[in-house]
Amino acid sequence: MYVIQNDVTKEIYIGYTSNLKARLRNHNGSGKKATTRHDGTWHYIYIELFRSKDDAEEREKKLKAH
Repeated sequence: MYVIQNDVTKEIYIGYTSNLKARLRNHNGSGKKATTRHDGTWHYIYIELFRSKDDAEEREKKLKAH
């Protein structure tokens, strides 16, 4: 589970992935992710590791609801 922030807009995005490097490239690269298709560069500001996808997804949902 990860939290990234845009260096220009200061917007925050919360998500989960099994490949942090590839996911950040996707957010910053081709703009395929509509919710992070803004000016600026995204940087990790927080990361939590989990043994299962279900646990990571549950934590992501809790953070998004907070």
